[in-house]
Amino acid sequence: MGVATTYNLPVMVSSGSRPVASSMNTSRAPRTRPAPGTFAAVSPAQRAGGAAEQRALDYLLARGLRLVERNFRLPIGELDLVMTEADELVFVEVRQRASMRFGGAAASVTSAKQGRMRRTAQVFVALRWGAQRWPPLRFDVVALDGPAGDRATLEWIRGAF
Repeated sequence: MGVATTYNLPVMVSSGSRPVASSMNTSRAPRTRPAPGTFAAVSPAQRAGGAAEQRALDYLLARGLRLVERNFRLPIGELDLVMTEADELVFVEVRQRASMRFGGAAASVTSAKQGRMRRTAQVFVALRWGAQRWPPLRFDVVALDGPAGDRATLEWIRGAF
């Protein structure tokens, strides 16, 4: 006798002009984020990553880029920073490494990560611009090498891939 299996796969449903992921199984409680101002457990690595992203954002804002969105997440990937510079839409990956042992922060942006970023960026632009003409796209990396905090060396790699 076989066993029946239920799969909870996301389904794309239309909500107006923007597709929205929906779960076929509605018996589960929806995932929620902590309310603003409440405590959520954050690991030291998450704290360091957030600080690195903030340092990168401050650096890029000081050089004339404008923030569009921060931490755009999909099941296929995440975009740390989405910014504009002149007429270009810039997707920025922020990486921090305390050690150069394995090639440093910039080297940690592998071809697999680049592919996830490209696919996520395509969805981002499709949701924002739809069938309209897309702006020129650019992928940058901000690499922070060295101890966490202001002592890390920051390198901005424009058009990294």
